[in-house]
Amino acid sequence: MLDLAIMLAVLVCSFIIGYLLISRVPPLLHTPLMSMTNAVSAVTVIGALLLFAVETTGLEKALGVFALITATFNLVGGFTITDRMLRLFRSDEHHQ
Repeated sequence: MLDLAIMLAVLVCSFIIGYLLISRVPPLLHTPLMSMTNAVSAVTVIGALLLFAVETTGLEKALGVFALITATFNLVGGFTITDRMLRLFRSDEHHQ
């Protein structure tokens, strides 16, 4: 139970710190920042998958499934949006 409390504390702290940092990023840097958060989501997916390799309680498995689903959604959506944004910078010659 202590491990779960520590994980929740890390989640809350990382949410607060992430929000404070990202809210101060200029719009010009949003695309590189989004690419970095895609990498963080990939690490979360790997961590959630590793959770299923060890003996866990039902609550831990449920949290792992939730982490896996949300991180995968963020990962796929982030790469889709990043690709769409990068297409805006391509010249007409590259579209053919």
